[in-house]
Amino acid sequence: VVPVDQEADHVPPSPSTIVTSRLTLTPLVEEDADTMVEVLADERLYEFTGGRPLTLSELRVRYQRLAVGHSSAHTELWLNWIVRMTVDERPVGTMQATVAADGSSADVAWEVGVPWQGLGIASEAATAVVEWLLDHNVSLIRALIHPEHGASARVAARAGRYHTIQSHA
Repeated sequence: VVPVDQEADHVPPSPSTIVTSRLTLTPLVEEDADTMVEVLADERLYEFTGGRPLTLSELRVRYQRLAVGHSSAHTELWLNWIVRMTVDERPVGTMQATVAADGSSADVAWEVGVPWQGLGIASEAATAVVEWLLDHNVSLIRALIHPEHGASARVAARAGRYHTIQSHA
């Protein structure tokens, strides 16, 4: 594993704003917790991933840690975006990409608040992040999907239309 501050065949990306037809994905900052705590508050969001909604203080601590952008050992880059509706800048979810330090592979994940599920937001955001990663020379992109989570499997399939996203139990 090559630490993120050393040369590698692939240049590890840094998060930047991504814009689609309906969405604006902005790099996560600690202050995003203030608006995201409500988006992520519904217990149903954790049915397949486990856990529970975080309190505001817990979410602030989590976002502070994620905003650093890398693991403590510098073996992974943590790229995190807040997914916002472009029309009113309302936050509706998150996108994450955990990228190997050499920039060659990434695991992607998404969360969309329950009121905004079923509108194609996760597919649009995931496709945008996958395309962004490919543009930054990340060649292997995976999504780890619970075998019973049909909606996430469909998101992964849609986002993978230009390359392969592997689904795992």
